Amino acid sequence: MGASVPPEVEEVFENALVALLTTLNERSEPVTHPMLPLYERGSGRIYFTSSVLFSKKLEHIKRNPKVSVHFSVSEYMRAGGVKAVTVKGRARVDDRNLSEGWMRLLPLWRKKEPYIDAFLKQRFAFPLFWERAVIEVTPEEAIVWREDPMSTEPEKYSLRGERG
Repeated sequence: MGASVPPEVEEVFENALVALLTTLNERSEPVTHPMLPLYERGSGRIYFTSSVLFSKKLEHIKRNPKVSVHFSVSEYMRAGGVKAVTVKGRARVDDRNLSEGWMRLLPLWRKKEPYIDAFLKQRFAFPLFWERAVIEVTPEEAIVWREDPMSTEPEKYSLRGERG
């Protein structure tokens, strides 16, 4: 994948409970979706799952894989001096096995939302909610603000090459 993600940025990816995934619709207009990001340290990829009930974002990605993912660090999430991170990258949708393909991400999901098991027990009561595609984002650039994003210049990391 090129240059590695800085450890303090990986910490943001691992600990964030919400990230803003922005896709481009059929008119190339940005559409933003708050989602639970899943990340395994060292993987270099950010994952999301999406129910097929809410599949517009999946169609957007299939049409145009360019996405951005924004993480805003608050007092609820400490992350080694990082205040915000925006990732630019490419996404792909894995919808080959909607019933069970996403389950490989379940250990990461459990770390962030331990109560997911209670919902899983009711899986067959809400079958369409649990028909889920996996969105895999390969970061190409990370834009990192270590101070207030409104008043400081960010650091930019090319994740295909050297820090920029």
